[in-house]
Amino acid sequence: MNIVLLEPEIPANTGNIGRTCVATGTTLHLIKPLGFDISEKAVRRAGMDYWRDLDLYVYENFEEFLEENGFPRIYMATTKGQKLYTEVSFSPDDFIMFGKESAGIPEEILMTDKERCIRIPMNGETRSLNLSNSVAIVLYEALRQQDFSGMNLCGELHRHKWADVE
Repeated sequence: MNIVLLEPEIPANTGNIGRTCVATGTTLHLIKPLGFDISEKAVRRAGMDYWRDLDLYVYENFEEFLEENGFPRIYMATTKGQKLYTEVSFSPDDFIMFGKESAGIPEEILMTDKERCIRIPMNGETRSLNLSNSVAIVLYEALRQQDFSGMNLCGELHRHKWADVE
């Protein structure tokens, strides 16, 4: 899977998303301008020691991203979408794009493919969820649809064994 952040502004969100990407074997694509330096302490701190293991690509603009990735199939997460994220069938090579924290994905981009605009349902007048939470929600649904292929599906205790529990 691929997560795309279009002009992210908050380093802690990007760090958290980077950590989620490492934990799920997902590639992270950042499209400039960024609201921070990716070597900034806040990004590394939020990503902890996982940041060095991140499969990361950075692009100068949206057009470069499209060209470098062969104009991929992109699902665009937006509060303006008419389709729920649970109503689409994700493929392992799909790209899921999220816009900057203050404004989301520009409407001009959203209008290029109405059917790939997806939303997370929310109550009432809630404007949006935190970006890193939104990425985790949608990404894990996409991974669930792929049966969590290649991921550890069973946890282990540190000092004991599950087999010892009756």
